[in-house]
Amino acid sequence: MSPVLDTACIPPRDREEVVRHAVWESLVAVDIDHRPPDEDISVRIGLGAVGPLRFCSARASAVTVRRTERLARQDEEPAVFLGLQVTGTSLVTQNGRECVLKPGELAVYESVSPYTLLFDEGVDHHFLRFPRAALALPDQLLRDTGTVTLGPDNPLACLAFTYFSQLAVSDRLHQAAHADSVVEPSVELLRAVLTTQHGDSGLAKAPLEATLSLRVTQYVREHLADPDLSAARIAAAHDISVRHLYAVLSRSGISLGEWIRTRRLAECRRELAGANGRLRTIAATGRRWGFVDATHFSKTFKRAYGISPRAWREQNRPRSQT
Repeated sequence: MSPVLDTACIPPRDREEVVRHAVWESLVAVDIDHRPPDEDISVRIGLGAVGPLRFCSARASAVTVRRTERLARQDEEPAVFLGLQVTGTSLVTQNGRECVLKPGELAVYESVSPYTLLFDEGVDHHFLRFPRAALALPDQLLRDTGTVTLGPDNPLACLAFTYFSQLAVSDRLHQAAHADSVVEPSVELLRAVLTTQHGDSGLAKAPLEATLSLRVTQYVREHLADPDLSAARIAAAHDISVRHLYAVLSRSGISLGEWIRTRRLAECRRELAGANGRLRTIAATGRRWGFVDATHFSKTFKRAYGISPRAWREQNRPRSQT
C-alpha cells in the first residue's frame, strides 16, 4: 500500500490534527495522544479499502489511541477491528480485559465499546475494519474472543496473520479487478479464526440466521437508491425465500415496505434541505432515492412530514448574506 500520509511533509504544528482527521475520516473516531512534542511526531500511514473492508497500515512514534464511551455511543455502523502486530509490542484493552501483542500476533476488538491501544515503543501495525453485520457472529462469541492474543497456538490465526498482512498493503488486491473476489474469503477467514478460538466451529453457522435481519437491513441501506430494490431481490441476495425474508423481518418488528419508504423519504428530506438541494428538481431528487413517480413522491412526502417537498426545500433555502 502506498503511503497517503507522511508527517515528514507536514508542519509540526499541524501534524496532530492532520493525523486525527485522516484516521477519523478513513477508519474510526478515536482520541490520539501523541507522546512526543509536535516537532518529533512521526507518522506514516497507508490507507485502503476493499468493498466494505477498510485497512490502515501505520508506522509511527509512540502513541496512545482511545475509543471513548462518548465516541462509542455515536457509532452508526458497528464494526469489528483486527489488529496485527508487525514489529515491537502493543497493548489492547477493552471490557476489563487486556492483551499484549508481539510480532506475528493479532487481536480483535469492537467499535461499540470503549477501548485503548497502547504503543509505547512506537507503531508498526496493520488495522483492518470489518462491518459487524458482515461477520454475523453472536455478541457472546465476540466478547469471549475479543482482546485475546491470537498467535502460534492457533494455526488459523497464523494463516490469517500472513493473509491479512498481505491484504492490508497490496495495491493490486485493492483494485477493482480483484477487490470483489477477496471480500467473502476475508470475512470467512476471520470468522473461522474466532469460532475455532472459541472452541466450537459449529457456532459459525447458527449466527448467520441469528443476524440475518441485521444483514438484510444493512443491505437495504446500501441499495436504497436502487429503484428496482424489491423483496425478491433482497431475498435472492441472501439465498433465502421471500417468505423467509418477511418472517425474519417480522420477528424484528420490521415491515419491509414501510422501512424502505421511511428511509428513502429521510434521504430525500435531508438532500432537499442541504446546500445543494436546488441542484436537482424535486422529481429528480425523488427518483434518485427510488421514487420513480413524481406525483406519488410528493404525496408520500407530504403525508409523512406534513409539508410538500417544494415547501420544505424553500423553507430551508439558504438566506443571502447582507
